[in-house]
Amino acid sequence: MQQRRHFIQTLAALGASASLAPQAQAQAQAHPLDQVRILYGFPAGSAGDSVARRVGEKIAGTAYTRNPGVVDNKPGAGGRIALESLKSSPADGSVLALAPVSALSVYPHIYTRLSYAPTDFSQVSIGAIMHHGLAVGPMVPPQVKTLKDFLAWAKANPGQASYGSPGAGSMPHLLGALLGLRAAVELKHVPYRGTVPGITDLVGGQIASTMNPSGDYLAYAKAGRLRILATSGPQRGPYTPEVPTFAEQGFADLVVEEWFGFYAPARTPAPVLANATAAVNLALKDRLVLDSLALVGLIAHGSSAEEMAQSQKAEFERWGPLVKQIGFTAES
Repeated sequence: MQQRRHFIQTLAALGASASLAPQAQAQAQAHPLDQVRILYGFPAGSAGDSVARRVGEKIAGTAYTRNPGVVDNKPGAGGRIALESLKSSPADGSVLALAPVSALSVYPHIYTRLSYAPTDFSQVSIGAIMHHGLAVGPMVPPQVKTLKDFLAWAKANPGQASYGSPGAGSMPHLLGALLGLRAAVELKHVPYRGTVPGITDLVGGQIASTMNPSGDYLAYAKAGRLRILATSGPQRGPYTPEVPTFAEQGFADLVVEEWFGFYAPARTPAPVLANATAAVNLALKDRLVLDSLALVGLIAHGSSAEEMAQSQKAEFERWGPLVKQIGFTAES
């Protein structure tokens, strides 16, 4: 009888707390935040930085925040530093991070001592989709015009056959490694702290090629300072229609549409997350944002938190076997 009474009292207590939960949640963001900081794990000037800044400007005056978001660049470690900082930030919506999906879908397969887990974060919204591309600079002879040409040149010039990426373990790094594996060509990887330093070396003739978001190449390609040989989308990119995809050139498993997504710390109250999602999606419909992202080769793309989580899970499952084939680990 005593146990039964205790069980009934427990149910009553749970019912009372449950009835209070919606009210508490509704009060979790009764007023917009004064300021939101957006962490971004790569240098200013890169394509993803544009997403953080343009969206940050347009979330002002919403139920989420009164003022424009302030972007805080924390470059290094392939974007991991920004996520490490987000993990320890207050779970009140005042700090978000913009990160490539690879930081949460690929890195867990690479780093045995990763300082964060996907469960440390809540999804807010996808921000933009990007395709990666392989480009060559003046170190590679001008008669090298196709991916096939480049792979033949790399085989004949093993001492110069290298490619740069925004960082070890990044998606462009793995794409380059997968290309070398599938083509049976040894391509030496050179990691950089973001895309800008690598492209600077590429157009300066210090490195043969780089694998980066294709949008970061557009201005240089237009000026004739580099040549984009392949892109990673399922179809040719809207900003590089003249460049064939890897799949068109015989590398079907190099099809990658990577996205940047906005994340909040885990345990951020649901009403705050809902307001953040709504504000980001509203910003991504703004014509100025669409045009600004197009200039750097990005496709604005909002989503629900659930859609973002499902896409992240699919990428996690896809890249586990591929990482094993490539053989790259944090100790490599």
